[in-house]
Amino acid sequence: MEKLNLAKQYKSYYSAKTKPELVEIESAQFLSITGKGDPSGPDFAACVEALYGTAYTIKFMFKAREKDFVVPALEGLWWFDEKKYSDLSMSEAPVKVPRSEWKYRLLIRLPDYVGKNETEQGIKTAFAKKKSEHIRKVEIHRMQEGKCVQMLHVGPFDREPETLEIMNGFISSNGFQQNGLHHEIYLSDFRKTVPEKLKTILREPVK
Repeated sequence: MEKLNLAKQYKSYYSAKTKPELVEIESAQFLSITGKGDPSGPDFAACVEALYGTAYTIKFMFKAREKDFVVPALEGLWWFDEKKYSDLSMSEAPVKVPRSEWKYRLLIRLPDYVGKNETEQGIKTAFAKKKSEHIRKVEIHRMQEGKCVQMLHVGPFDREPETLEIMNGFISSNGFQQNGLHHEIYLSDFRKTVPEKLKTILREPVK
């Protein structure tokens, strides 16, 4: 039985260059959980664990049906109160907005053949096994970003503003405007990878 590998099937979705580029992102469905607060805190870690636990539960459900797939990379959408911090650029926000005030939607992409009913069954099964209240927050989420500017960031998360500044210059010089939430795709497992070797796709929807 051959596993479906979404990273290979949608190679352009999971790849980026070390310079800004304009891309068109297709519609896709995700397993998702939302939260707020410091990404180095216990609640964020619990959200990640709940999301992965549910994703693997669904994976093994479909493996039993001979429709196995590789669980792809973790992703995150990030935002904050833009009225409160209306004067900040996209490269200033990560530095000047307190971590406690960031909101996030964590995502793991699902194959198109995973339906809503099967996702809900997977969530119930995962909760019955783990008894984590965070699993109750997991849901299916469809997203279509469309036109985006993206760039590969290599290194620690606290150096992202440098990459965002380059992207901001590209967006401004080409007459684009931001048109959605800041999006990160964690190509490296940040729980196991040293900061200097982290690879993260930074993506900004534009119009």
